[in-house]
Amino acid sequence: MKIDDLDTPALLCDLDVLEANLKGMAMHCHDLGIALRPHTKTHKVPEIAQWQMQLGAIGICCQKLGEAEAMVAAGLDDVLILYNIVGRIKVERLLRLVRQATVTVACDSEDTALEISEQAESEGVKVRAVVELDTGGRRCGVQSPQAALKLAQMISQSPGLEFQGVMTYPSRHAAKSFLQETLSLLDRSGLCTSIISGGGTGAEEVSREIGCNEHRSGSYAFEGRTRIQGSHQLRPERNPIRLLCTVVSTPTRERVIIDGGQKTFTSYPPRPYGRIIEYPDAEIYGMSVEHGHVNVSECSHRFHVGEHLSVIPLHAGMTTNLHDTMVAVRGETVEAIWRIAGRGRVQ
Repeated sequence: MKIDDLDTPALLCDLDVLEANLKGMAMHCHDLGIALRPHTKTHKVPEIAQWQMQLGAIGICCQKLGEAEAMVAAGLDDVLILYNIVGRIKVERLLRLVRQATVTVACDSEDTALEISEQAESEGVKVRAVVELDTGGRRCGVQSPQAALKLAQMISQSPGLEFQGVMTYPSRHAAKSFLQETLSLLDRSGLCTSIISGGGTGAEEVSREIGCNEHRSGSYAFEGRTRIQGSHQLRPERNPIRLLCTVVSTPTRERVIIDGGQKTFTSYPPRPYGRIIEYPDAEIYGMSVEHGHVNVSECSHRFHVGEHLSVIPLHAGMTTNLHDTMVAVRGETVEAIWRIAGRGRVQ
């Protein structure tokens, strides 16, 4: 099958570009001397995660329990779940997962840890846990090294839990002193930290600098080693994801309509939504639910109904979450159709 044989809108992934991104980050972390634990929340595709493992990743991380379930079902067997797992239903699902793979969870409160501990003890299983530190992200995480020590001690003393270490989303300015003081307190208390996890594409050097032994990067698969800051950075040689769309209307010389709107790109897409590879001077200036509105006034090309356009979306991770399948292509040839197993798994 060739690309032009596909129905649209279709989510495509250029395998040559994806491979370059995956190998580039793997080599980068190897050269830095820090282990790579890729985040799957961007691509949500088990085949890509397995490829990352083949290139030397020590495991994967998932944001939500549902994503982890999808990855474990596909054979991934070392997963760090970064989101606090709260509530009986989720803990029961976690315990089923722990029986199938090496699963580590993050906690930032005694309430969260205690609930997991009680149910794990009652079912005779052990759950690996790390303490999340808020070192500048101002999201989840304990607020001081002393609080980290207290929670770590509680985890280590709780039946059903095994303390493994700490994780953070590092900020260069605040993280080093916070993390180093935390590690010192843990060491003096006799607690072993086998996992010291930092995160963020483009922050690999920061993680190494502040003392982490593994790094979580996710968006690099679709963006390369630095974060995309605007549509001017969208380039076919850097971004493997593109949406194949069809021109369905040419109402004026200056405007055409494509068959991809908010349900295809994202519900609240950043402007200008993406870059049309074939005609960079064209601008997707607006979207309704099912229509993409394209300003082609700067293009010399005369567009026609039925024409295919390839669009690199500005936020590939949000786009991926809207689609059931991803078409893996090399050149003009379709090599595989991957199920996006983690899409919509927000529970």
